[in-house]
Amino acid sequence: MRNVFPLQMSIGQVGISDIQIDVSSRDDIPVILLGLQHIYTTLPLRAAVFKILEEVAPTKVDNEVEKVVSITKGRPGMDQWSILVLGALRLGLNADYDRILELANQHRTLREMLGHGCFDVDQRYCLQTLKDNLELLTPKVMARINVEVIRAGYRLLDLDVHAMIRGRCDSFVLKTDVHFPTDTNLLYDAIRILIQVCSKWHAQHVLPGWRNHESNRRQFKRQYRKLQKLKHSTSKNEDKKAAKEREIQQAYQDYIDLAGVYLDRAQTSIEVLKNDYKIPEIHLADLHTFSQHAERQIDQIRRRAILDETIPHAEKVFSLFQPHTEWISKGKAGVPVELGLRVCIMEDTHGFILHSQVMQKTTDEKVAVPMVKATKAQFPSFNACSFDQGFHSPDNQKELKNHLEHVVLPKKGKLSKADQEREYAPEFRHAKRQHSAVESAINALEVHGLDKCPDHGIDAFERYVALAVLSRNIQKLGTIKRDAERQRLLLEKQKLAA
Repeated sequence: MRNVFPLQMSIGQVGISDIQIDVSSRDDIPVILLGLQHIYTTLPLRAAVFKILEEVAPTKVDNEVEKVVSITKGRPGMDQWSILVLGALRLGLNADYDRILELANQHRTLREMLGHGCFDVDQRYCLQTLKDNLELLTPKVMARINVEVIRAGYRLLDLDVHAMIRGRCDSFVLKTDVHFPTDTNLLYDAIRILIQVCSKWHAQHVLPGWRNHESNRRQFKRQYRKLQKLKHSTSKNEDKKAAKEREIQQAYQDYIDLAGVYLDRAQTSIEVLKNDYKIPEIHLADLHTFSQHAERQIDQIRRRAILDETIPHAEKVFSLFQPHTEWISKGKAGVPVELGLRVCIMEDTHGFILHSQVMQKTTDEKVAVPMVKATKAQFPSFNACSFDQGFHSPDNQKELKNHLEHVVLPKKGKLSKADQEREYAPEFRHAKRQHSAVESAINALEVHGLDKCPDHGIDAFERYVALAVLSRNIQKLGTIKRDAERQRLLLEKQKLAA
């Protein structure tokens, strides 16, 4: 049975409220631990967060249907408090699982925060345990915890959460962990994986054509490298240029012909596994997926390189392993293109991230109203927001006024007289100047994890973003606690000196 946190303290265990955290440290770990300590030691906040954490339960797949396992059943795992602590550290430190594992097993203060005493030296975490348990935090659960953390931050700052909250909305690109895509290297990826998967099936069953799979892979790679090295001629001699073009076209043709051979062989293997060995379709999913990728890339290479067609952007895929990756050109100096997904955030004037959204196949002007609605649902007193010009559209100008008292949304292009009066008003100009502060929040998120997402799949991508936002707000909570404690220690020192 899982507990949010063990009710019975063990010998040598230090109560979380009694953990001594060094407020003079400039590292990120003490600040995050201070935020977590405040959550645990503030009883109403702890009750609210623990009630939400009770919903964090493992899942299992039975007959291809996902079922949630009851929290009262199953073997013991990490308690939910430990999952929250290590999840916040992973994003707060922008660390991989290996570093989090080392900290969880060796960092004394962190182990005290996890509930381990000085005699619990044999209680160690495993890498796979961390990966499996941190995946249990869902974006919905983290969004609800995030609301409680922000309200706690407002109380620490002596602010009324029911007073008007002002926000700043902006988006940035979170990169996916992919290589730069070309149609030729995407085809190489597809065939490479098909050969690899078929060779594994060949080791279990006799499949025709895969006895020399290593030689097949090397042969295909040699053809890929040969194509890579060919360059278009810059000669002024038209005959030489034409000869070079024919050579390049022939290399492309040889490349896709060889890919077609391995693709046909893989499709034959699929039929053999299905019909002769009765392998269920679910176990052949990778073969089907990468066969489709290979077919698409062969078709696109033929159309582009041989038939001289232009491939529409909508037909392109930019990663076989992260198919949600988008090709994004935001016009930034020195950054012609970014590979990933846009993430939109709503920050308040005190540095807390009120809401976030992963923008899959959408742009800024389409998320302005949904962002405001979602933020207002969580914080009813949210009534003012600023945007940049990228969020402008005539419909947004009208719709946002129905949800907010104060809207700062600069218009693109030439301004009419009415627009000039609106945008030159002192209040509008002041809010517009203040809006650039959201870039500081974006930079902080990028430094603490949201520069590149190492997790695979769109679900993991959304979970990674939600955990980064929650971790940032917990860190902000810890910063408030640290600054207050530093001020208290300074006053005590001044009193003693007097």
